[in-house]
Amino acid sequence: MTTARPRAPRAAASASATPAAAPASGFAYTREFFEGLVDHALAHARKLGATDAGADASEGCGLSVNVRKGELETVERNRDKSLGVTVYVGKKRGNASTSDFSPAAVERTVQAAYDIARFTAEDPVAGLPDEADIAPEDSHRDLQLFHPWAIDSDEAARLALECEAAAFGTHRRITNSEGAGVSAQQSHFFSAHTHGFRGGYASSRHTISVAPIASLPGRHGEMQRDAWYSSMRDARELASPEAVGRYAAERALSRLGSRKISTRECPVLFESPLAAGLLGGFVQAVSGGALYRKSTFLADSLGKAVFPQHIEVNEDPFIIGGKGSSPFDDEGVRVAPRKVVHEGVVQGYFLSTYSARKLGMKTTGNAGGSHNLTLSSRLTRAGDDLDAMLKKLGTGLFVIELMGQGVNYVTGDYSRGASGFWVENGQIAYPVHEITIAGNLRDMLLGIEAVGADAYTYGAKTVGSVLVNRMKVAGS
Repeated sequence: MTTARPRAPRAAASASATPAAAPASGFAYTREFFEGLVDHALAHARKLGATDAGADASEGCGLSVNVRKGELETVERNRDKSLGVTVYVGKKRGNASTSDFSPAAVERTVQAAYDIARFTAEDPVAGLPDEADIAPEDSHRDLQLFHPWAIDSDEAARLALECEAAAFGTHRRITNSEGAGVSAQQSHFFSAHTHGFRGGYASSRHTISVAPIASLPGRHGEMQRDAWYSSMRDARELASPEAVGRYAAERALSRLGSRKISTRECPVLFESPLAAGLLGGFVQAVSGGALYRKSTFLADSLGKAVFPQHIEVNEDPFIIGGKGSSPFDDEGVRVAPRKVVHEGVVQGYFLSTYSARKLGMKTTGNAGGSHNLTLSSRLTRAGDDLDAMLKKLGTGLFVIELMGQGVNYVTGDYSRGASGFWVENGQIAYPVHEITIAGNLRDMLLGIEAVGADAYTYGAKTVGSVLVNRMKVAGS
């Protein structure tokens, strides 16, 4: 057994053992059908007397296969469809949805939305986006978000079994498994509203994952679990099942022999996937709903320093194949690359049309959430890999897992269960578990001393490991 930290299988992502994507979409409905469905809904809303209306038709389908200890456990196929309708009667808003695409059902759904709008209370800021903010149809970029995967349940099971077998084959101390899985998912939609927006696109997301369990005899049956996955829009870019399995096993093995530590204050290094969570905490704190409700510790933070001067946060919705890419937001509003944080200072919030109006501001094209975000530091050098970041940590805690939801976004108070490694003089000394790390998100963001070059994309957020200067660590 070793406490050396394994390296994620990044190189494998360019040399997948998975099949090529299929040319066929696998959808039951065409975009043209969805356009007709949406147009019928909008026309009926106008006929009923709606001031404005919007409609969205969507379909999703996929395959998920799970195995455990060399045996097939589940095979699931999913297919869903929906038509959502929003109707405005002046400043009153109502919405309804259906999974029945028959003309009569569409009209009943529009009627239900209209009736809700008629009897609901007025909201002075309710309404569709301003026409000047709408993304014109000829500006909708093809961001290459759709790569269907021609995989059947037998092939998916084979890949999942290979992934789990690679984990078991890494070391004899991998004695159990919570299972491995392969998922292939795809969807498409078309949306339009009476302020001139028309648009839609298809997207896909495919995943290979595994969660092995390592055990150490002689320590009262100690067991440690870890997991890893690869998730891409294009199955050809997935890491190989063997690489995912081995890396997950190495992570579990590195945690054997975990100890408790005494309560103290020390610097904390967050592994890059967890560092993406810190960025997510910032996004939530400067998003419209929290801001206009005054339920955030970062109220009125525009133009103020929230990070140290060396930190930048950029948003780019146009990354080809990006998991947070989109040619427009959920309201059909135009989007654009921007600096969210420059030299530590907040340059913009994350606002929908509604939240922007509540704040007396303009929409930022973030209805539906943030797009591809990157947190970086001007102090980061090309050689600042994980080993270099451990040296910068010196003596302190390297966190690789967080548990619980102990974040209060009103006050910024942060307290979560954690496990990872104790580091001394820049070297991993031993694994630790059953600890709690605590602080305040405001202080944690301002206390970021370094960001690693070991950048990792977790969902739509890209960030390297993050070193926070000081936190409370509660142990034994």
